[in-house]
Amino acid sequence: MGNERPHSGLHVDGDHPPCDAPAIGSRLFNQTRCRATQHDRDAPFLLREEAFPKSKSAPRRRQPSVPAHQSRPQLQELRPTPGRGWAVGLTIPRLSRALPAPDLASADQRVPARSRAAAMDSLITLVNKLQRACTALGDHGEESALPTLWDSLPAIAVVGGQVLVFFPASSFGFVPIGSGGSASAARCGSRELLVEPRGQLDLDRLHSSGKSSVLESVVGKDFLPRGSGIVTRRPLVLQLHRIDGDREYAEFMHLPRKRFTDFAAVRQEIADETDRETGRSKQISPVPIHLSVYSPYVVNLTLIDLPGLTKVAVEGQPDSIVQDIENMVRSYIEKPNCIILAVSPANQDLATSDAIKISREVDPKGERTFGVLTKIDLMDKGTDAVDILEGRSYRLQQPWVGVVNRSQQDINKNVDMIAARRREREYFATTPEYKHLASRMGSEYLGKMLSKHLEQVIKSRIPGIQSLITKTIAELETELNRLGKPIANDAGGKLYTIMEICRMFDGIYKEHLDGIRPGGEKIYHVFDNQFPVAIKRLQFDKQLSMENVKKLITEADGYQPHLIAPEQGYRRLIESCLVSIRGPAEAAVEAVHSILKDLVRKAINETHELKQFPTLRVEVGNAAFESLDRMRDESRKNTLKLVDMECSYLTVDFFRKLPQDVEKGGNPSHSIFDRYNDSYLRRIGQTVLSYINMVCSTLRNSIPKSIVYCQVREAKRSLLDHFFTELGAREMKQLSKLLDEDPAVMERRTNLAKRLELYRSAQAEIDAVAWSK
Repeated sequence: MGNERPHSGLHVDGDHPPCDAPAIGSRLFNQTRCRATQHDRDAPFLLREEAFPKSKSAPRRRQPSVPAHQSRPQLQELRPTPGRGWAVGLTIPRLSRALPAPDLASADQRVPARSRAAAMDSLITLVNKLQRACTALGDHGEESALPTLWDSLPAIAVVGGQVLVFFPASSFGFVPIGSGGSASAARCGSRELLVEPRGQLDLDRLHSSGKSSVLESVVGKDFLPRGSGIVTRRPLVLQLHRIDGDREYAEFMHLPRKRFTDFAAVRQEIADETDRETGRSKQISPVPIHLSVYSPYVVNLTLIDLPGLTKVAVEGQPDSIVQDIENMVRSYIEKPNCIILAVSPANQDLATSDAIKISREVDPKGERTFGVLTKIDLMDKGTDAVDILEGRSYRLQQPWVGVVNRSQQDINKNVDMIAARRREREYFATTPEYKHLASRMGSEYLGKMLSKHLEQVIKSRIPGIQSLITKTIAELETELNRLGKPIANDAGGKLYTIMEICRMFDGIYKEHLDGIRPGGEKIYHVFDNQFPVAIKRLQFDKQLSMENVKKLITEADGYQPHLIAPEQGYRRLIESCLVSIRGPAEAAVEAVHSILKDLVRKAINETHELKQFPTLRVEVGNAAFESLDRMRDESRKNTLKLVDMECSYLTVDFFRKLPQDVEKGGNPSHSIFDRYNDSYLRRIGQTVLSYINMVCSTLRNSIPKSIVYCQVREAKRSLLDHFFTELGAREMKQLSKLLDEDPAVMERRTNLAKRLELYRSAQAEIDAVAWSK
C-alpha cells in the first residue's frame, strides 16, 4: 500500500477475521479472541499500521486491491512491556475502509472444528424439533390462555414486500401523462410509474423485494410458489438440514412419510396445503407450514417465510388484508427472540422499504435486524449501493448483505441455482464498486452468517428456555390436577369415576362434621345455647297459676274428691307443661337439619371434581338432601318420643317425698274444702314446677343425644347410601348424562394436556443435547 499509519488497537472479536500472524506472533494471536483498543490496558498486543494520509475534501473512491503477500501481518518486534509481560509489534496493511466481514469460524479457536460444527448442528436441530412439536400440538405463538413455547424459541423471520408478476399495462388502465426518450410516464390511480416502450409494466422490479428469490438462493432450489397477488398466505417454517452424500429431498410435517425429490412438487404441495387451510378465497392463516430440506449443499438453518407486506387488496380479498398481514408479520418480529431478515430492493429508495419501516418500529436500535439488499444489478448506471452495504445510509448493529437473484428471464428459462450462484459471485468479484466487499456478499455468505448467528443466539437462550419449561410444567400439572382426570368411555369406568367423586365429597363432608373443616361447631351451639334458651322461655307460670291448678285438679277429681293427694290433677298439670317442650325439641331437630344441609352445600363447593360435571353435582346434592330429610323425620319421631315418655310415666321417687313435706307443714286431715285453699293449690303448683324442671334437665341431655344419633351419626354413615344403590341399577346412557362435563373444561383439559406433552418433550430434547460452552 505504500503509506500506512500507526494502529493502536486490534479488533479481533466475532465480527473480524483472525489475522494469520507468522512466527512467534501467530500462536499468541490465534489464541486471543478479545477486542483490544487503545483504552484496554490489559491488551497483550501493540500493533502498528503505517500511516495512511486522509483528506477530508477528497472524494470517496474504491481502494485498489492488495496482493495476498501484502495483506499478511508483518512481525516487527518482540519486546517486553513493563508490568505486562511480552508484547508483539505487528504491521497490518490497510485493506479497505469497508466494514470488516464477520468471522464465520467458531468464536473459540481451541474447540476442534468438527466438535464446533456438531454442537451447532445439535442446537439448531433442537430448535427445529421444538418448532415442529409446537406446530403439531397447536402452539403457534398466538395470544391465548395457554403458555406458549413457540415465542421463546429463537427464529429468523424473513420480511419483505409482496411478490408480484408481470401484467400487461392495459389491464391496469394506465393513462400516459408524458413521453420522452425510451420510456413514458403513466398514472395508475394517484401513483406515477415509468412505462417502458415494450408496452408492459415490470411490476416485479418496481414493487417486489425479491424475498422469495433470496430464500431460493439460500436453499439452492426453485421451490416456492409464484403467481399474482399474495402467494404466501401462511407462514412457511423452512428448516435446512445439511447431510452427507448426494441426496437432496424435502419433507412436510403434515406428510411425515413422504419424501419429495422433485422440488416442483414441493412448490405445488405448498400451494395445496395453503388452500386446505385457507381455501381458495385468498385469505391468510397464522398456522405455519413446516418444510424440511435435506441437502449436502445447505447450511443448518431455520427461516420463517412470512406473507409479503402489501398496500392494496386484490380481487377476492377483504379490505382488511393489508392490516391483517402487517399484524401477522408484527406478531412474529416484535418478539425479542426473533431475528429479522429485512429484504429490500436496491433499485428503490430505502426510505420507502416496508421491511425496513416495520423492522425499525419493533427493533429501533437495529440489534436484531439483518439487512438484505436485492436487485443490486438492476440499479441505474452511475449509482451503487456501497453506502448502504457499509452501513452509512442506514446503520444496523448487524451487517448488510447484498445478493443478486435470478432475473425473471432466468426463472422462465429454468436457470439452475448453481449457475445463478456462480454468476452472483462473479458479479461481486468483477464489479469495481463491490469488489472490496465480495467476501461478505452473496446468498451463500448470507446463509452461513445467519446459521452462525442463529447458533449463538440459541446458545445464549437455552438457560432461559430451560427455566421457562420447568416453571411451566409445574403450572400445567397443577391446573390439570385441579381440572381432574378425563372421563372413561366404558360403563364400568364411568361408574368408578362417579363413585370416586362421591367418596371425595363424602370425605369432605365428614371433615366438616369432625371439626377438620369449619361448620360442625354450629351443631353444638344448638345444643348448648339455642335449645336450653328455648326451654327457659317456656311460660310454665301461666299453666301453673292458682286458677289453672284449681281448675285442673277439680276436673280431675270429678264427683269424688281425692283422698290424700290429687294424683290425677298432678298428671294433668305435668302433661300440660311437658307438651309445650315439644316445640323447642322440634326446633332443635330443624336447626341441626339446616346446619347439615349447609354443610352439604359447602362440601359440594369444595369438591373440585364435582365442578367438572354439573349434572352429577346436582344429583349428589339432591341425593344428600333427600337423605337428610329422611334422617330429620326419624330424628323428630325419636325426639318427640322422649318427651312423650316423660308424660306417660312419672318419676315415682320424686312424689314419694311429698308425705315428708306434708309432715313439715301440711295436714292431710283437713276437710275437702280446706284442701282447695290458696296455700294448698300454691303448694301443688310448686311441686309440679319442680318436677317439670327436673324433666327439662333430663331432656336437655337426652334430646341432643337422640338428634346426634338419628341425624349427625347417620349423615356420616350413610349420607349417599340410597344414591349408591340407585346408581348401580343405571345404564350406560344414564351414567353418561351424569358425567356431562362442561365443554369448556373438556377443551381446556385437552389443550393443557397437549401443551404439557409439548413442554415435557422439549425438556427431554434439551436435556439430551450437549452443546459447547
